[in-house]
Amino acid sequence: MEQGLLPWPPLQRALCAGEEKRVGTRTVVVGHRPVSETDAYVAQKFCDNRIVSSKYTLWNFLPKNLFEQFRRIANFYFLIIFLVQVIVDTPTSPVTSGLPLFFVITVTAIKQGYEDWLRHRADNEVNKSNVFIVENAKQVQKESEKIKVGDIVEVKADETFPCDLIFLASSSVDGTCYVTTASLDGESNFKTHYAVRDTTVLCTDEAIDALTATIECEQPQPDLYKSLGPENLLLKGATLKNTKKIYGVAVYTGMETKMALNYQGKSQKRSAVEKSINAFLIVYLCILLSKATVCTTLKYVWQSNPFNDEPWYNEKTKKERETFKVLRMFTDFLSFMVLFNFIIPVSMYVTVEMQKFLGSFFISWDKEMYDEEIKEGALVNTSDLNEELGQVEYVFTDKTGTLTENSMEFIECCIDGHKYKDCISEVDGFSQTDGPLKYYGKSREELFLRALCLCHTVQIKEADQVDGLIGHPEHRYTYISSSPDEIALVKGAEKYGFTFLGLENNFMKIRNQKNEMETYQLLHVLNFDPVRRRMSVIVRTTTGKLLLFCKGADSSIFPRVQQEEIQQTKVHVDRNAMDGYRTLCVAFKELTQKEYDKIDRQLNEAKMALQDREEKMAKVFEDTEADMHLIGATAVEDRLQEQSAETIEALHAAGMKVWVLTGDKMETAKSTCYACRLFQTSTELLELTAKTVGESERKEDRLHELLMEYHKKSWTLSQEYGLIIDGSTLSLILNPSQDSSSSNYKNIFLQICLKCTAVLCCRMAPLQKAQIVRMVKNTKGSPITLSIGDGANDVSMILEAHVGIGIKGKEGRQASRNSDYAVPKFKHLRKLLLAHGHLYYVRIAHLVQYFFYKNLCFILPQFLYQFFCGFSQQPLYDAAYLTMYNICFTSLPILAYSLLEQHINIDTLTADPQLYMKVSDNAMLQWKPFLYWTFLGAFEGLVFFFGVYFLFQNSSLEDNGKVFGNWTFGTIVFTVLVFTVTLKLALDTRFWTWMNHFVIWGSLAFYVFFSFFWGGVIWPFLKQQRMYFVFAHMLTSVSTWLAIILLIFISLFPEILLIVLKNIKEKSHQGHGASTAGVGSPGWLPAGWHGCRICPGQRWLLPCQPCPGPAAWYWQDQCPPGLTLSQETMG
Repeated sequence: MEQGLLPWPPLQRALCAGEEKRVGTRTVVVGHRPVSETDAYVAQKFCDNRIVSSKYTLWNFLPKNLFEQFRRIANFYFLIIFLVQVIVDTPTSPVTSGLPLFFVITVTAIKQGYEDWLRHRADNEVNKSNVFIVENAKQVQKESEKIKVGDIVEVKADETFPCDLIFLASSSVDGTCYVTTASLDGESNFKTHYAVRDTTVLCTDEAIDALTATIECEQPQPDLYKSLGPENLLLKGATLKNTKKIYGVAVYTGMETKMALNYQGKSQKRSAVEKSINAFLIVYLCILLSKATVCTTLKYVWQSNPFNDEPWYNEKTKKERETFKVLRMFTDFLSFMVLFNFIIPVSMYVTVEMQKFLGSFFISWDKEMYDEEIKEGALVNTSDLNEELGQVEYVFTDKTGTLTENSMEFIECCIDGHKYKDCISEVDGFSQTDGPLKYYGKSREELFLRALCLCHTVQIKEADQVDGLIGHPEHRYTYISSSPDEIALVKGAEKYGFTFLGLENNFMKIRNQKNEMETYQLLHVLNFDPVRRRMSVIVRTTTGKLLLFCKGADSSIFPRVQQEEIQQTKVHVDRNAMDGYRTLCVAFKELTQKEYDKIDRQLNEAKMALQDREEKMAKVFEDTEADMHLIGATAVEDRLQEQSAETIEALHAAGMKVWVLTGDKMETAKSTCYACRLFQTSTELLELTAKTVGESERKEDRLHELLMEYHKKSWTLSQEYGLIIDGSTLSLILNPSQDSSSSNYKNIFLQICLKCTAVLCCRMAPLQKAQIVRMVKNTKGSPITLSIGDGANDVSMILEAHVGIGIKGKEGRQASRNSDYAVPKFKHLRKLLLAHGHLYYVRIAHLVQYFFYKNLCFILPQFLYQFFCGFSQQPLYDAAYLTMYNICFTSLPILAYSLLEQHINIDTLTADPQLYMKVSDNAMLQWKPFLYWTFLGAFEGLVFFFGVYFLFQNSSLEDNGKVFGNWTFGTIVFTVLVFTVTLKLALDTRFWTWMNHFVIWGSLAFYVFFSFFWGGVIWPFLKQQRMYFVFAHMLTSVSTWLAIILLIFISLFPEILLIVLKNIKEKSHQGHGASTAGVGSPGWLPAGWHGCRICPGQRWLLPCQPCPGPAAWYWQDQCPPGLTLSQETMG
C-alpha cells in the first residue's frame, strides 16, 4: 500500500480543510511503523489493554473498605463509643462494644471482599485470554492485556473482540463481517460491518503486515453509537459471527474502550425502610442522650450530700479531688453513654444485609416464575429493594414486548387504498386508475412488495446457524433481525409471492411471483432511529435505475410524501390502528445519478465527521427522505401476552395505578389498553393529543383551555377516568415556550393524572418516559414507582423509577441488565409484587421494630439500676452477656423469621390483591406501630427490673439463709429478658418450619449452656471471676424459678391477650360473613358463590346461580339476564 495513506480520505480532507472545530484526537500508527522517516513523529502514550472492574486491590482493601463502612452513622457511633471506653475509665470493658463492632465490620468486609474477588476473577479471565497479533508477517500469541494501540489483531469466528478495532480486512471477498453486540446493547441480531475500502484486499498475514498507514481519530468517548465510521469500528465485547477471520488495528484499549467507558455501577437506590430506620435511630439516639443526661445530673444532685460524695469507706484520691468539675461531669456523661449505648442496635445493619441477600434467592428459586420457553426464571440484580416491591403505588409499563408478545404476524396491507388480506390471487379486481400506475412496466402492487423485500436489515442464514430472532422462510433458511416487525413484513411479502433470498457482496436478491431472480445493488442503508421513526435504503437496479425505498410510522412518512396521495391510505391506517394492529407506511422515490452522487458525498462526509456527527447525519437523512411517493401501508398484529389483562386487573385491585408509556400510535395503544382491561367500557377518556389540541399557532392556549376544562370537571368516585396524552403534547406541558403564560401547566396536568385510574402516554421518546416517571416520583408524598419494560428504549425509565423491572424479551437484554429485577413475562409481576413484595415488606418491618424493641428491653433495666446504685455507673449485666446479647442469644431467631415468615399464605396473597393495600404506604413502619413497640419494650423492661427487685426484698432466697448478690440480680433479669424476647418472636410466628424451631429453642438452649459454661470455669484471662458459679447457684433457688416463669408470663400477657381478642374478632367476622348474603370477601362467600370475585374499584360482586365456572364474574354493565346485583356488595 502507498506509504502515508490514511484509511479514510474524507476524514483527512475534513481535518485538513479545517471545516470544523478540532476536537481531541489521537494518531494511531498501524503496526507501529511511522509513515515517513522524515516527518517528526512523537509517539503518544496510550493505556494498556487491562480491564479493571474491581473496587479494591490487596493493598488498599483494608483502608478503603474501613473508610466506606465507617461512613455509616451506626458504625461510626460505635467506633466513637469504643474509643471512649479505651481512653476514659468507663464501667464496661471496651470488649463489650468493640467485639460486636468488629463482628459487624468483619462480616461486611468478608461479603464485600468476596464480591470484589469475583470481579477480579472475571477481569483476569478477560485479561489473560489468548489473542493473536500480526508481527513481522507472523502470528504471535499474546495475553489480551498486552495488546497495545496500533497492534494488528487477528480475530476468528465466534471469538470476542479483545479491544476496539478498526476493521481492515476479512476472509470474505467483499470485506464484510457479521457481528453480534448482545453484551454491549443487548441486541442479539447480526450487524454487518465493512472493512476500510483501501485495505479490503489485504487478507493475509504478509499483506496486512506490509501496510503503512496512520489513523487519526477522536479521543475515547462512551457513546456506543457515536463512533468514527461506525461500520468500520468493531467494539470490544462484540462477537464475530459467520466470518472465518478478520484483521483489525487496535485504536482504543483497556479502560478506554467503549465497553469499559459504559461500565458504571447503577445509581444507589435507597428503600423507604432505610429512611424509616434512620428516623427511628434518631429517636433512640435522643433517648440515649436523655438517659445519660438524666443520670449525670442526678449523680451530681445525689453527690451534693458530702456523705454520698465521699463515704468513709471510699475516700477520693488526690488526683480525683484536683480534677476540674466540668471535666469530671463530661467524663461521667461519656461513661453513661457507654453504659447505655446498646440501645442503638449496630447488629441490626448486618442482619438486614443478610436478610436482603439471602431473601433475594427466594425470587430466583420461584418455580412459578420460571419460563419454559426461554428456560430461564426471575433474576435479582439488586437485593437492596426487596421490601420496596411491597410498597409500589404507580406502575409504568411499556406496551410492545411487555403487555404484548412482540411476536409479529403480518395481517394485511393496503396499496394505493386497496386492501389485501389473504393472498395475491384474490385481488384480480385491483384498480389501476389513480396516480402514476405503471412503474418500469410493473404495477404499483409489485413495487410495494419489492419495497417490503428490500427496505429492511433482515439477514438470511442457514437454519443451523441460528442466533437472534428467527423465522422460517423455507426449511433451508432462517431470517434474523433485531426487530420482529421486519421479519413479519418480509414473510408478508413472501405470502404474496416475493421472497427475499439474502444479501451477498452488497447485492440483494429476491425471487418474484414469476419465480424469476431479481438483483439489486445495495448502496446505502439509512438506519432506523427512534427520533426519525423510519428507515430507508438506496438501491440500484440491473438497468441502472436508482431507487430510494422508505418505511416508517405514518406520522413520519405522511409529511414527506405528496399530500394528494395520503387520504386513501390514511383511512386504512387509522382503521388498522383502531383494531390494535401496528402500522407502517411505505414510500419510494426515483433518484437521478446527480442526486445520488450528492447524497453519497454528503453521507460519507457526515459519517467521517469528528464533531456533531449525529446532527450532520440527521440533516442528510432529512434532506434525502423528502418528496417521496406513498405506495401503501402494512398492518402487523402483536398479540397480548397471556394473563396480562388479569395482571393489570390485580394491580388495580391492589390499589396501584397503571400507566402505559409507549412509542406506538394512539389508536393502536388505545385498542391494546381496552384489550388488557386498563380501560373499561365505562371509563371516561380525557384526551390531550395533537388531534384535540390542534396544530394551530395557538395550540398552547388550546392546551391550557383543555387542561382547565378537565381540572374543573366534577370528579365522582363512582366514575373511572382515563387520560390519553401523546409525546408532542407532553413536550408542550413539560417544556412550554418562553412567551406562554403556562408555568402552571405541569401542576394542573399532574393533578389530572393523579385523579385518573389509568393513563396512556403514546408516541413517547425514551427520554420522555423517564421524565414522566420522574414527575410522578417527585410529587407530594414521594409515591413509590415501578417501571417495567423489555427494550433498550425502556432503560431510562427503568433506571429512573424506585424499582426497575426488566422483561427478558425479544428486544435483547439491555432492559433486564439495567433493571433491579428481571422476569420472563409481564404476568410474573403479579406474584412478584402481591406475594413476594408483601412478605418481604412485612418481614423486614417486623425485623426493624423487633430490634429496637429488644434493645430497649435490654437497656431500660440498666438505666433503672442506676437509681439503686448511687448513679455509680455500675453495670447490671456481666460483660459477656453485654457482648453476646445481640450477636449470639437473639440474632438467629429474628433472621430465620425475616426469611421464612408467611403471616398469610402465598396463594391467598396472590389471589386476593386487596391484601396488598394493608401494608401499602409503609404502614408497618409508621410512628404509631413504632410507638406501640417502644411502649411494649418499656413495659417489659419495667416488669423485668421491678419483678426481680421485689423478689430480692426477701434478702435470703435460700433455705440456709445465704444472700444473693448484685450479679445474681443482673443474671435473673438477663435470663427473663432473653426468654421473653425470644418467646415474643415465637408468638409472632405464623409459619413454623423446622428451622424456626431449631433457632428459637436452640438459642434458648445455647444461652443456658453458655451461662453454665461461662460460670463453671475459672478463666485465667479475667481479672475478676465475678460470674463464677453464679448461674448454677441461682437455679438452686425455687423462688428464682417461680419468679422467672411468672415474670416471663406477665411480660407476654398483653401480647397473648391481643392475639386471643384478635382471633375472637376474626371468627365472629367470618360467622357474620357466612350469614350475610353478598359479603364480598374471598374465602367467606356463602354457598353458590364459589369462584366469584370482587371487581376492582367501585364495582359489584356478582353471585353466580348456578355458577358458570371457576372465577366467574361480570362487569356491572355486562350482567347476564337472570342474575341480580347484591346491594350489600357495593364498594
